[in-house]
Amino acid sequence: MDIQLHYNAQSYSSDELIIVGATSTVSKAAESKTKKAKETKETKKAVLGTANKMILEVFNTSKAAKYFQGERGEILPLSLPTGEQVLVVGLGDKKKLTHETVRRATAEAYKATAQKFKTAALDLDSFSCGDLEATLTAVVEALGMTSYVYDKHHSVKKAPKLQKVFIDTATKKGSSKKLEDALYAAIYTTESIAVARDFVNEPPNILNSEVYANLLAKDAESLPRVKTKILNKAMLKKEKMDLFLSVNNGSGYEARLVHLTYTPKKATAKTKHIVLVGKGLTFDTGGYSLKPADSMVNMKFDMAGSSTVYGAFRAAALLDAPIKITCILGITDNAINSFATMPDSIVKARNGKTVEILNTDAEGRLVLADCLDYACDQKPDAIIDAATLTGACLVAVGHETCAIMGNNKKLSDSLLQSAEETHERMWPLPMFEEFSQDIKSVNADLKNMGSNRFGGSSKAGAFLKEFIRDDIPWAHLDIAGIGDSQGHLPYCPPKGASGLIIRTLVRYLMNTK
Repeated sequence: MDIQLHYNAQSYSSDELIIVGATSTVSKAAESKTKKAKETKETKKAVLGTANKMILEVFNTSKAAKYFQGERGEILPLSLPTGEQVLVVGLGDKKKLTHETVRRATAEAYKATAQKFKTAALDLDSFSCGDLEATLTAVVEALGMTSYVYDKHHSVKKAPKLQKVFIDTATKKGSSKKLEDALYAAIYTTESIAVARDFVNEPPNILNSEVYANLLAKDAESLPRVKTKILNKAMLKKEKMDLFLSVNNGSGYEARLVHLTYTPKKATAKTKHIVLVGKGLTFDTGGYSLKPADSMVNMKFDMAGSSTVYGAFRAAALLDAPIKITCILGITDNAINSFATMPDSIVKARNGKTVEILNTDAEGRLVLADCLDYACDQKPDAIIDAATLTGACLVAVGHETCAIMGNNKKLSDSLLQSAEETHERMWPLPMFEEFSQDIKSVNADLKNMGSNRFGGSSKAGAFLKEFIRDDIPWAHLDIAGIGDSQGHLPYCPPKGASGLIIRTLVRYLMNTK
């Protein structure tokens, strides 16, 4: 989609469709019932955010407008005498207006018009929520995320008719460089979300570990100041990543570790260095601990952690992040053949600890364990990993929330603040010592499962913590609930990859100095 920002707009840039925001206000009128008693009656009224006289006149004379109150989710179509169509979008109570309200309202407006018009002009000032830059960010994010279509494997493709959106503002050009920066930041971020969604949505018979690694490397070629290294099976053996390779034992494709490094223009010895680690299970059968058929469907999404951190890495590189960023992606599938790892196996990890593998369906933590130890070698200021790690996460915090665990409150608080600012749901889970004790094994140093199913997400986090060394600040993001099918959000597809948490990570990376 082509999104253009027009400054000092005296008229609207599209002769087809104009999108205008409206808020809802409450007016009170005294209504006398008797001479002695009075009651106050409240009525809601829509207030259009535009000063355009023609739109206001048509709105004030429209019979349908009498019933339009500007509430959230309300949409009112109008026709101007000059032929343009107007879509008035309800934003709700102005006092309660947030950038997430703007994001959702813009998404709904796009859906209502995408197949009807080729161009549209959106009145940015009418959607303003205090900070015009943040309002623009919300609008562009909504347009970019909502217009995403995954139709690669459809024989007949139906592209949206709406291909160009003008964002009109009365702000004078040159008076606000921040607006221009906000525009491109949102565009680069949503483009990276689309790339991540494409990877997650690709079927496993096409996107195996070897293909995925090559596609990541190819995409990274377009990024500024990024170096790429891919470790194949022989190199992983040399690195003693036997936990990682134990998951790959049953696969017909070699495991891959993709190592990407972005270095800012003015890097010094004091430049902060953040490492992102992602779980890249291109498909998870559960191995010998075989999943039931219903649970195996959609296991192509088990590499969403890797696409999430790559999407954030990609956007931050395009936005010239002020810090060094390393992205480490552990990629394999979890399949079954005569060489597949059996339950009760004991395998030595890269850091020297031995692990009793009681359940081969708890494989993501095995891949991440060696990748986290490898990440520690990079001597970063912080490590953040993302993974669709546990079904227990959905039980703990629901299908709408990313769980966060870690060993450093300052890091966790920074990520939680970034999530709050982007309105992406994130919630902390405990990392009690009892959980660490519960993953101790009688037959080895550790076991990859707790003694019972309770607290499963936290015990998985406790397992990963065993592979963080040198007191490096670390945060683990369990995105099992929010990695796909977030249809309650109008800017996410009802089915398929969501791309959530990428915006949170980009916000965190860009604000780290």
